[in-house]
Amino acid sequence: MARIGGRSLWLAWPAGLLCAAAVTALGVLAAPGVPIAVTFVGDTLRAASTHTAAVAADPAEPASDCRHLYSQSLWSSLVWSPEALLWQRRTAALSTPEAVAAASPTVVVTCHWRGPGGRFVETTVSTVAPEGAAAVRTTLTAQGFACETDADATHCERQTGDVVEVHDLRGDRWVSSTLSGWMPEGYAAVVASHAFGG
Repeated sequence: MARIGGRSLWLAWPAGLLCAAAVTALGVLAAPGVPIAVTFVGDTLRAASTHTAAVAADPAEPASDCRHLYSQSLWSSLVWSPEALLWQRRTAALSTPEAVAAASPTVVVTCHWRGPGGRFVETTVSTVAPEGAAAVRTTLTAQGFACETDADATHCERQTGDVVEVHDLRGDRWVSSTLSGWMPEGYAAVVASHAFGG
């Protein structure tokens, strides 16, 4: 290594050693604070995500349009998906025409998200009479859906290849979702909670 003119080697070594000692001393002084900083950051992130989940899980009233059918995080993930397009309309549930015919529902809203390669997600929220809800349950069970009833709510689900069909009934509301090649995390649970409201 070439020496720079005017620099003294006997001064450079002690200065370098002093700098290394100062950096080492600062590291030793900062080390006890590292676990505290990590805990602080972790608690802050957990508190933020818990608050968001609580807000998303408790919609004030039943959703009547596509924007209010989704939590903020799910809406953002769908909107920012590559080439995603949303159509809001009032068409009957896609997956089970037999159940639709048996129940004679009144459609509140249908949200159809289309992505690249033919993948899509569609949810229809409808209102049904008590007899209509019973007809939906009977028809879905006859078509091979796995159904669970808990108090006043019924959840039915079926998967055929990469197509998942999910139906939730509670009170006078029927939420029907069809997911084809596109499975956003927690999709069915989020739309059901927002469709039924608080």
